[in-house]
Amino acid sequence: MRSYRTLFRTPEYSPFLLSFAAHAAAQTIGGLALGTLVYRATGSPLLSALSMFGPQLAQLLGAAFLLSGADRLPPRAVLTVISLAFAAGTAVLALPGLPVWAVFVVLLLQGLVASLGGGVRGGLMNEILPANGYVLGRSVFNMRWGLVQMTGFAAGGALLAFLTPRLCLLLAAAFYLASALVNHLGLTPRPPRSAGRPSFSATWRTNALLWSSRPRRLVYLGLWVPNGLVVGGDSLYISYAPAAAGTMYACGALGMFAGDLAVGRLVPPALRPRLATPLRLLLAVPYLFFVLRPSVPLSAAAAAVASVGFAASLVLQERLMSLTPDDLAGQALGLHTTGMVALQGIGALMAGTLAQLTSPATAMTLMAAASIAVTLTLFALERRHGPGGVSTDLRECGRARR
Repeated sequence: MRSYRTLFRTPEYSPFLLSFAAHAAAQTIGGLALGTLVYRATGSPLLSALSMFGPQLAQLLGAAFLLSGADRLPPRAVLTVISLAFAAGTAVLALPGLPVWAVFVVLLLQGLVASLGGGVRGGLMNEILPANGYVLGRSVFNMRWGLVQMTGFAAGGALLAFLTPRLCLLLAAAFYLASALVNHLGLTPRPPRSAGRPSFSATWRTNALLWSSRPRRLVYLGLWVPNGLVVGGDSLYISYAPAAAGTMYACGALGMFAGDLAVGRLVPPALRPRLATPLRLLLAVPYLFFVLRPSVPLSAAAAAVASVGFAASLVLQERLMSLTPDDLAGQALGLHTTGMVALQGIGALMAGTLAQLTSPATAMTLMAAASIAVTLTLFALERRHGPGGVSTDLRECGRARR
């Protein structure tokens, strides 16, 4: 599938995108509002960063207990419940006088609920689209995320100039409700992809299987660690430039949109696998210049250029799907999403701690340097082991996809 027209004629793909867009709009507007609210209340770069990205750490716990539900629960019902839970939690965060510790309790609960979302969405998209449409469909999904981030962060920054953060949080709750409504009305009820009940043991058995082959492990690490370190640096935008954080996030989203458009639509399929390492390096290199404390326009431009590198995830997700049987696609993508956002939460914790000890600019530079080091190490490991280390389980998974 190489045509956008064909893609959008696929039944259910448009409402699937629309529900995600409403959820993502709520996440961007609400995240910026909450990060601003916490920073104004505490003056702490660490707490501000954790309020935006720390809840993702809770997804590690949710993944341990809930991730098998990505393939063992009906997807429409799960996505609807997730959006309703986020609407309720965000409304609670808007309550006046809510102490900071209570804010993080709510965020912990939201992180546990969200641990199912990535796997359910990824597995459902894998069902909605034909096998040859995954990369194009995923690129449009990512581009929609980029567009919503651009408009959401820009709108969030503008709204915060006229409204209080708590009113912006209530607006985010309304978007979550809209997402739940589109999920319920626009998606077809589907049975679970796999039999059995979600359980701790089923989650760990499948995670162990997915982690059992070296090629898949390298793909997962490539999806998680360089990205998480850079996003950890991104979590410091509010403390780096409090009045222009929305602009910097919007410019980063613009770069992500451009990268997904180029890789998903313009780059020939035969060339895509070669771009994983260059794109991961691009993701980090521009942030090395933050050691010079550039002005806001230069910082925003650097964020836009660097964010083109997020398109590496398209290349690596395609590789992951080629190594995974269809009946495990939801949990495989859920493990990817959970690991990615958990590493982003860890990155925010690391970056916030470094910023407390040094400065936001220095912390962002150090996080970028660490990301580059990890990418080069993974590239060396991939070159060393190559395709020759493929296990029997991996070959069987590859046949299942073909």
